[in-house]
Amino acid sequence: MVKFLNKLERKVGRYAVKNLSLYIIIAYVIGYVLALTGSLEFISLNPYYITKGQVWRIVTWILVPPGSFDIFTIIMLYFYYQIGKSLELTWGAFRYNVYIFSGIIFTVIGAVILYVISTANGLDGVSAGTLVSRGFSTYYINLSIFLAFAATYPNISVLLFFVIPVKMKYMAYIYAVILAYQFVISGAAGRIAIVMSLLNFIVFFLGTRNYRSVSPKEMYRKKAFQNATRAAYSTSSSSGAGNITKHKCAICGRTEKDGDDLEFRFCSKCNGNYEYCNEHLFTHKHVM
Repeated sequence: MVKFLNKLERKVGRYAVKNLSLYIIIAYVIGYVLALTGSLEFISLNPYYITKGQVWRIVTWILVPPGSFDIFTIIMLYFYYQIGKSLELTWGAFRYNVYIFSGIIFTVIGAVILYVISTANGLDGVSAGTLVSRGFSTYYINLSIFLAFAATYPNISVLLFFVIPVKMKYMAYIYAVILAYQFVISGAAGRIAIVMSLLNFIVFFLGTRNYRSVSPKEMYRKKAFQNATRAAYSTSSSSGAGNITKHKCAICGRTEKDGDDLEFRFCSKCNGNYEYCNEHLFTHKHVM
């Protein structure tokens, strides 16, 4: 899948929407305005009305906001905007576009599947359409953004309730437990909604994960490099030179001393022991 994305980016990457997270927030603002007029029902993802000619619902459902409008929603949308912007800077606009739009497409496909199953089981078209429109929303699109950020930056901390510092990976575990519980207690409709709405996260990370990084050969190479680094650090410390660092980005030269939020990883595609910070891990040119 990585090769496919690279090839696709070379062909159509210039058409990627920049700052997509901002447009998502603007869409929600429009949705809140429409909610005041009672018009959300006319733009929701309802396959029954789509089959009756209201094809705009295939797109307009993304205007439906993920919750009621209050101070907590404002804070949450700002949070999602920030992490979405960070993902775009890390992955590049094209890959972030692919991630978001694939989530939207999978959600629509899931809605159609649920509608077909519901009508096949004897539910009338109107009731089946209502079931779908209530089960599928932009909530899971936002959740997929959060999970993607947590998978990319697992050790970055955020302030829970503006007070408690919690690493992203632990928050992701909590969400995973909640999702698993929702999946178990939900019926077929809820399960289809959860799986299809988050399929972009599953496909994107499984399909783009480079499993060479966990191969025995690669693990041995990283272990040898880490041992050599520790030995050099111990030698310099004993000689009074305590300014050596354990990590250094091969692009910008930053080390772990330049910020507590910096993360460093090796690139298994590069020929050699090249380590990059979180800003350049996905954007650097591979050394062959």
